[in-house]
Parts: sequence; C-alpha cells; structure tokens
Amino acid sequence: MYSPPMTQVAILGYGRFGRALGELLETAGIGYRAMDPAANVPEPLRAGSIPELLTGAEYVVVAVPVPKMRAVLETLRPHLRAEQLVLDVGSVKVRPVRDMLDVLGTQVPWVGTHPLFGPLSLAMAERPLRVVVCPNPLHPDTASRASRFYERLGCEIVEQTPEGHDRVMAHTHALTFFVAKGMVDAGSGLNVPFAPASFKALSRTIEIVRSDAGHLFTAIQRENPFAAEARRHLLNALETIDRELESLPPEAELPEKPSLALPALESGLPELKETREHIDQLDRELVELLRRRAELAKRAIRAKAQAGQPVPDPTREEKVIASRRAWATELGLDPEGVEAIFRAVLRFSRRAQQSD
Repeated sequence: MYSPPMTQVAILGYGRFGRALGELLETAGIGYRAMDPAANVPEPLRAGSIPELLTGAEYVVVAVPVPKMRAVLETLRPHLRAEQLVLDVGSVKVRPVRDMLDVLGTQVPWVGTHPLFGPLSLAMAERPLRVVVCPNPLHPDTASRASRFYERLGCEIVEQTPEGHDRVMAHTHALTFFVAKGMVDAGSGLNVPFAPASFKALSRTIEIVRSDAGHLFTAIQRENPFAAEARRHLLNALETIDRELESLPPEAELPEKPSLALPALESGLPELKETREHIDQLDRELVELLRRRAELAKRAIRAKAQAGQPVPDPTREEKVIASRRAWATELGLDPEGVEAIFRAVLRFSRRAQQSD
C-alpha cells in the first residue's frame, strides 16, 4: 500500500493547479496533504480538517481563487504557527499580498508567489518552470525560503514586487487571454480544415483559454489592477489600425519590390544563410522536444511501477512505430526513414528512464 513521505506541505485547494503541484511534490519526494471540500483528494493525501491539514507542515500553499483568498486566510489564521510559511499561487499579486498583510500581518510568515506554469505545461513537460516570488519586508527571510522550496521542485526564481508583477502580467498574460477569448467567442480559427503556421501558437493559447476554468479568466482580468488599462491600450491601437486600413483607397499601389542584386562573394548567399538559421532553430526545437519526451518517459515508467505494469512494453513500442509510420505516409514522408528515427527516439527514451 502506498505510504506518502512525511508531510512537509499543506495544500488548501485541490483544483487543477493544486493537483498539478501535488504531482510535482510527489516527483520531488516531498510529502503533502491536501484539503478541498469541492474536489476529490486521494485518500492517503486527504486531510479531514484544518488542524489535520496543517500538522507537520512547513509550507502552507493556498491554491484558491483570488476572490476567496481573504476568507480562506481568516479560516486558517487561528491554526497557523509562527514557524510555518504561507504561500499563495494566484495569477495576480497585488490583492493576495494585501489580503495576507491584513490577515496574517507580522504574526505568521507569508509571501506572494506566482508559478508561471499550469497543468497543461506540466503535462507537456515544458521547461523551464519559472516562479515569481514577491519579497516581503515584514518577513525578510520568506522570499529565500519560498525560493528554496520551489527550487526543490526544479523551478527557476524571478523576484518582483506585486505591482511590478501585475503590470507585466497585464500586458502579457491578461492581454493574451483577452485576445484568445475574443477569438473563441467570435468562432475564429476553430475547426478549420487548414491554417497557416503563424496561427499555431495562437491556436494553442485559444485551447488553453477554452480549457481553463472561468474564474481564472475573470481573475486575471478583474483582479489585476492594471489589466483594464492594458486592454484599453490594445483596443485603441486596433481601432487605429482598422481606421488606417479603411482609409486606404482601393487603387492604392503597393511599394515596388526591390531589385534583386547579386550579393558580394564574401557575404555568402542570403537565402542559404537564412535557410541554415531556420534549420538551426528547428534543430534546437527538436532537441527541446526530445528533452520533454524524456521527461514524459520518466513519468510513464514511474506510473508503470506504481501500477505493476511491465517495463519495457514491446507491444506498446510496436504500436508506436506503426502509428508513426502511418503519420509519415499521410504527410508524404518515407515511412522507413521515420521508423528508423523513432526507433532511435525509443532507445533514447529508454536510456533516459534508466538514468532517472
């Protein structure tokens, strides 16, 4: 029977991010308990009460929607001890930090943090994992304690003030979700038979917005004090662009294409140089994908070990090869060559599993 390590972390809120954080903790060998009346917490990890949740915990992670933060902190406050560190993981920082200041003050150490990753990026084994930590002048050691905690999970740390964090998020995270939500509601780019490569990154963002809970979209728009200003700037810029396009006369001529002069011999062929740069960039992406595949292979072998399934699994490997050959045929590639590549990838993955 599975017996979790000694509890070091208490997670209050076991939604999508709480569960994802739990998986990171398990991978790092860090014991935790979780509590969430609205979620199904596995029995070995479930705490039935706040005192049970906090017993033995060095870190207390509050993973609840930002609007519920203050009420949850007030519930926790009578049971917290001065040696425990309370961390929030909200996508905005000004309001949660204010709530922790008001409720916990100088009595219980606290620090605002924002993991810049989510369940989907963890499932895809994307790296690096970055976390913003907001230093707390009332408890000067909390930023370093929080940083050490996240570093044990394989994260990189970025220190920022709550206001600085929210300004950056307003012009990145909030605007990205705002644009993607608009495209979702307009039905743009959904279920189309083809799309240009330039749309792929935006398409993935649209899928993230469609899969995320509604409270996340609302929180990053309404709880970030700088998001409305960022949206106004974007909308004003788009309206200006639209007016300029509408004002162009139908007969407006495009600039003439510049003449193609032969390059000097010492500069080389620009087309070849550009092509090689694209190849280098693509190869870099392939290496990054191999790293992510190795991480997923390690995760799979741990899951097999817990389930008592055989390792390796020749039947599964042959199915993988067959499906990759089929994909190659669909795309007009040589299936023999693709098979050779994926057999090498499988060998690479096995070596990665053995080195874990």
